[in-house]
Amino acid sequence: MRIALFSDIHANLPALNAFFTDIEKRNVDAMYCLGDLVGYNTWPNEIIEEIRKRNISTIAGNHDEAIGNMVKTQKEIDVTILNNGAISKEFTNQLLTEDNRLFLQTLPAHIRLEFKFNNEKINVLLVHGSPNTINEYIFEERPKNEIIEMMNTSKADILCFGHTHKPFHKVLNVETNGVSSFKHAINIGSVGKPKDNNTKGCYVVLEFNKNASLLNDKGVNVEFIRFKYDIEAAATAVENSILPNVFAENLRNGN
Repeated sequence: MRIALFSDIHANLPALNAFFTDIEKRNVDAMYCLGDLVGYNTWPNEIIEEIRKRNISTIAGNHDEAIGNMVKTQKEIDVTILNNGAISKEFTNQLLTEDNRLFLQTLPAHIRLEFKFNNEKINVLLVHGSPNTINEYIFEERPKNEIIEMMNTSKADILCFGHTHKPFHKVLNVETNGVSSFKHAINIGSVGKPKDNNTKGCYVVLEFNKNASLLNDKGVNVEFIRFKYDIEAAATAVENSILPNVFAENLRNGN
Protein backbone atom coordinates (compact mmCIF):
# COMPACT_ATOMS: atom_id res chain seq x y z
CA MET A 1 0.00 0.00 0.00
CA ARG A 2 1.43 3.35 -1.09
CA ILE A 3 -0.23 6.56 0.07
CA ALA A 4 0.63 10.06 -1.19
CA LEU A 5 0.18 12.95 1.24
CA PHE A 6 0.46 16.60 0.24
CA SER A 7 -0.38 19.91 1.86
CA ASP A 8 -0.08 23.70 1.87
CA ILE A 9 -0.62 24.46 -1.80
CA HIS A 10 -1.54 28.07 -1.06
CA ALA A 11 -3.18 28.96 -4.38
CA ASN A 12 0.00 28.10 -6.32
CA LEU A 13 -1.34 26.52 -9.51
CA PRO A 14 2.03 25.97 -11.28
CA ALA A 15 3.20 24.02 -8.22
CA LEU A 16 0.03 21.93 -8.01
CA ASN A 17 0.18 21.08 -11.71
CA ALA A 18 3.81 20.00 -11.35
CA PHE A 19 2.86 17.87 -8.34
CA PHE A 20 0.18 16.07 -10.33
CA THR A 21 2.65 15.43 -13.15
CA ASP A 22 5.20 14.02 -10.70
CA ILE A 23 2.76 11.84 -8.77
CA GLU A 24 1.75 10.03 -11.95
CA LYS A 25 5.19 8.37 -11.90
CA ARG A 26 4.89 7.11 -8.32
CA ASN A 27 2.34 4.29 -8.57
CA VAL A 28 0.37 5.35 -5.50
CA ASP A 29 -2.81 3.63 -4.30
CA ALA A 30 -4.42 6.57 -2.52
CA MET A 31 -3.95 10.31 -2.13
CA TYR A 32 -4.86 12.75 0.65
CA CYS A 33 -4.52 16.52 0.98
CA LEU A 34 -3.85 18.00 4.41
CA GLY A 35 -5.22 21.47 3.73
CA ASP A 36 -4.35 25.09 3.08
CA LEU A 37 -5.51 25.15 -0.50
CA VAL A 38 -5.78 28.95 -0.52
CA GLY A 39 -3.92 32.11 0.47
CA TYR A 40 -0.74 33.87 -0.71
CA ASN A 41 -1.26 33.53 -4.48
CA THR A 42 -3.78 34.20 -7.23
CA TRP A 43 -5.38 30.82 -8.05
CA PRO A 44 -7.59 29.81 -5.08
CA ASN A 45 -10.55 28.81 -7.26
CA GLU A 46 -8.43 26.85 -9.72
CA ILE A 47 -6.76 24.92 -6.89
CA ILE A 48 -10.06 24.00 -5.25
CA GLU A 49 -11.56 22.98 -8.58
CA GLU A 50 -8.61 20.69 -9.36
CA ILE A 51 -8.91 19.02 -5.95
CA ARG A 52 -12.65 18.57 -6.41
CA LYS A 53 -12.36 17.34 -10.00
CA ARG A 54 -9.95 14.63 -8.90
CA ASN A 55 -12.07 13.65 -5.86
CA ILE A 56 -9.11 13.96 -3.51
CA SER A 57 -9.99 13.51 0.16
CA THR A 58 -9.01 16.79 1.84
CA ILE A 59 -9.04 18.29 5.32
CA ALA A 60 -9.27 21.98 6.21
CA GLY A 61 -6.17 24.06 6.79
CA ASN A 62 -6.20 27.19 8.91
CA HIS A 63 -6.31 29.44 5.83
CA ASP A 64 -9.16 27.41 4.36
CA GLU A 65 -11.10 27.74 7.59
CA ALA A 66 -10.45 31.46 8.04
CA ILE A 67 -11.14 32.52 4.45
CA GLY A 68 -14.01 30.10 3.97
CA ASN A 69 -15.83 31.72 6.88
CA MET A 70 -15.34 35.30 5.70
CA VAL A 71 -18.20 37.33 4.24
CA LYS A 72 -17.53 38.24 0.63
CA THR A 73 -17.19 41.96 -0.11
CA GLN A 74 -15.94 44.05 -3.00
CA LYS A 75 -14.51 46.86 -0.91
CA GLU A 76 -11.17 48.31 -1.90
CA ILE A 77 -8.30 46.64 -0.12
CA ASP A 78 -6.15 49.25 1.59
CA VAL A 79 -2.66 47.80 1.46
CA THR A 80 -1.29 50.76 3.41
CA ILE A 81 -2.98 49.79 6.67
CA LEU A 82 -3.30 46.00 6.48
CA ASN A 83 -0.55 43.54 7.30
CA ASN A 84 0.53 41.01 4.69
CA GLY A 85 -1.62 38.22 6.08
CA ALA A 86 -4.73 40.38 6.11
CA ILE A 87 -4.09 41.51 2.52
CA SER A 88 -3.84 37.86 1.44
CA LYS A 89 -7.10 36.97 3.19
CA GLU A 90 -9.02 39.93 1.78
CA PHE A 91 -7.66 39.34 -1.72
CA THR A 92 -8.56 35.64 -1.62
CA ASN A 93 -11.94 36.38 -0.10
CA GLN A 94 -12.84 38.60 -3.05
CA LEU A 95 -11.71 36.02 -5.63
CA LEU A 96 -13.42 33.01 -4.10
CA THR A 97 -16.64 31.77 -5.70
CA GLU A 98 -19.49 30.97 -3.35
CA ASP A 99 -19.50 27.33 -4.42
CA ASN A 100 -15.82 27.01 -3.56
CA ARG A 101 -16.37 28.87 -0.29
CA LEU A 102 -18.99 26.30 0.70
CA PHE A 103 -16.50 23.54 -0.15
CA LEU A 104 -13.95 25.07 2.25
CA GLN A 105 -16.56 25.49 4.96
CA THR A 106 -17.50 21.80 4.84
CA LEU A 107 -14.03 20.24 4.84
CA PRO A 108 -13.40 17.84 7.76
CA ALA A 109 -10.96 18.71 10.55
CA HIS A 110 -9.03 15.46 10.28
CA ILE A 111 -9.01 12.05 8.60
CA ARG A 112 -8.31 8.82 10.47
CA LEU A 113 -7.21 5.68 8.64
CA GLU A 114 -7.14 2.28 10.30
CA PHE A 115 -5.03 -0.54 8.91
CA LYS A 116 -4.80 -4.17 9.97
CA PHE A 117 -1.60 -5.98 9.05
CA ASN A 118 -0.05 -9.07 10.64
CA ASN A 119 -2.71 -9.06 13.39
CA GLU A 120 -1.87 -5.44 14.25
CA LYS A 121 -4.28 -2.53 14.19
CA ILE A 122 -2.54 0.69 13.15
CA ASN A 123 -4.14 4.13 13.36
CA VAL A 124 -2.93 6.82 10.97
CA LEU A 125 -4.17 10.33 11.80
CA LEU A 126 -4.06 13.11 9.19
CA VAL A 127 -4.30 16.65 10.58
CA HIS A 128 -3.29 20.08 9.37
CA GLY A 129 -1.58 21.64 12.39
CA SER A 130 -1.83 19.13 15.24
CA PRO A 131 -4.46 16.85 16.80
CA ASN A 132 -5.12 19.67 19.27
CA THR A 133 -5.80 22.63 16.97
CA ILE A 134 -5.74 23.46 13.29
CA ASN A 135 -3.07 26.15 13.72
CA GLU A 136 -0.66 24.55 16.20
CA TYR A 137 2.88 24.20 14.87
CA ILE A 138 4.77 20.93 15.32
CA PHE A 139 8.41 21.64 14.51
CA GLU A 140 11.17 19.04 14.39
CA GLU A 141 12.69 20.35 17.62
CA ARG A 142 9.44 19.72 19.54
CA PRO A 143 10.32 17.55 22.56
CA LYS A 144 9.77 13.86 22.00
CA ASN A 145 7.64 13.42 25.11
CA GLU A 146 5.22 16.14 24.01
CA ILE A 147 4.69 14.54 20.60
CA ILE A 148 4.21 11.09 22.13
CA GLU A 149 1.68 12.46 24.62
CA MET A 150 -0.18 14.19 21.79
CA MET A 151 -0.25 10.97 19.76
CA ASN A 152 -1.33 8.85 22.72
CA THR A 153 -4.19 11.22 23.48
CA SER A 154 -5.36 11.18 19.86
CA LYS A 155 -4.78 7.40 19.56
CA ALA A 156 -2.42 7.79 16.63
CA ASP A 157 0.40 5.39 15.78
CA ILE A 158 1.34 7.45 12.73
CA LEU A 159 0.67 11.20 12.81
CA CYS A 160 0.91 13.15 9.54
CA PHE A 161 0.63 16.93 9.40
CA GLY A 162 1.66 20.09 7.56
CA HIS A 163 1.28 23.77 8.48
CA THR A 164 4.94 24.56 9.22
CA HIS A 165 6.00 23.90 5.58
CA LYS A 166 9.14 22.24 6.95
CA PRO A 167 9.30 18.47 6.30
CA PHE A 168 10.67 15.94 8.77
CA HIS A 169 10.13 12.40 10.01
CA LYS A 170 10.60 11.45 13.65
CA VAL A 171 10.63 7.80 14.70
CA LEU A 172 9.64 7.78 18.37
CA ASN A 173 10.59 4.81 20.54
CA VAL A 174 7.84 4.17 23.09
CA GLU A 175 8.19 1.84 26.09
CA THR A 176 4.94 0.33 27.37
CA ASN A 177 5.10 -2.22 30.20
CA GLY A 178 8.64 -3.08 29.19
CA VAL A 179 7.72 -3.57 25.52
CA SER A 180 9.32 -1.28 22.95
CA SER A 181 7.37 -0.03 19.93
CA PHE A 182 7.59 2.90 17.56
CA LYS A 183 5.41 5.82 16.59
CA HIS A 184 5.95 7.98 13.52
CA ALA A 185 5.49 11.76 13.40
CA ILE A 186 5.69 13.08 9.84
CA ASN A 187 5.55 16.65 8.61
CA ILE A 188 4.86 16.33 4.89
CA GLY A 189 6.16 19.75 3.85
CA SER A 190 4.53 22.10 1.35
CA VAL A 191 3.63 21.76 -2.32
CA GLY A 192 3.24 25.47 -3.04
CA LYS A 193 5.10 27.46 -0.38
CA PRO A 194 8.17 25.64 0.96
CA LYS A 195 9.93 27.28 3.90
CA ASP A 196 12.97 25.05 4.39
CA ASN A 197 15.31 27.02 2.09
CA ASN A 198 14.53 24.62 -0.73
CA THR A 199 12.51 26.11 -3.58
CA LYS A 200 11.20 22.74 -4.77
CA GLY A 201 7.73 21.59 -3.78
CA CYS A 202 7.53 18.70 -1.33
CA TYR A 203 5.20 15.81 -0.58
CA VAL A 204 5.40 12.36 1.02
CA VAL A 205 4.72 8.80 -0.06
CA LEU A 206 4.09 6.33 2.77
CA GLU A 207 4.65 2.67 2.01
CA PHE A 208 3.73 -0.07 4.45
CA ASN A 209 5.92 -3.16 4.67
CA LYS A 210 3.61 -6.16 4.99
CA ASN A 211 6.54 -8.35 6.09
CA ALA A 212 7.44 -6.25 9.14
CA SER A 213 5.60 -4.96 12.15
CA LEU A 214 4.27 -1.46 11.55
CA LEU A 215 5.13 -0.72 15.15
CA ASN A 216 8.86 -1.11 14.61
CA ASP A 217 11.20 1.20 12.75
CA LYS A 218 11.17 -0.97 9.60
CA GLY A 219 7.41 -1.22 9.14
CA VAL A 220 6.84 2.14 7.46
CA ASN A 221 8.88 3.69 4.69
CA VAL A 222 8.57 7.48 4.45
CA GLU A 223 9.79 8.97 1.17
CA PHE A 224 10.07 12.75 0.86
CA ILE A 225 9.77 13.75 -2.78
CA ARG A 226 10.93 17.14 -4.09
CA PHE A 227 9.87 18.40 -7.47
CA LYS A 228 10.58 21.43 -9.61
CA TYR A 229 7.87 23.77 -10.81
CA ASP A 230 7.68 27.09 -12.66
CA ILE A 231 8.56 29.39 -9.78
CA GLU A 232 8.73 32.48 -11.96
CA ALA A 233 5.16 31.95 -13.18
CA ALA A 234 3.96 31.75 -9.58
CA ALA A 235 6.09 34.70 -8.42
CA THR A 236 5.10 36.90 -11.36
CA ALA A 237 1.42 36.24 -10.68
CA VAL A 238 1.93 37.61 -7.18
CA GLU A 239 3.78 40.68 -8.48
CA ASN A 240 1.02 41.39 -10.99
CA SER A 241 -1.58 41.44 -8.20
CA ILE A 242 -2.04 43.56 -5.06
CA LEU A 243 -0.45 40.82 -3.00
CA PRO A 244 2.80 41.86 -1.26
CA ASN A 245 5.88 41.27 -3.41
CA VAL A 246 7.55 39.57 -0.46
CA PHE A 247 5.34 36.54 -1.21
CA ALA A 248 7.03 36.29 -4.62
CA GLU A 249 10.50 36.59 -3.11
CA ASN A 250 9.68 33.90 -0.58
CA LEU A 251 8.87 31.52 -3.43
CA ARG A 252 12.16 32.35 -5.16
CA ASN A 253 14.12 31.82 -1.92
CA GLY A 254 12.25 28.90 -0.40
CA ASN A 255 11.29 30.67 2.79
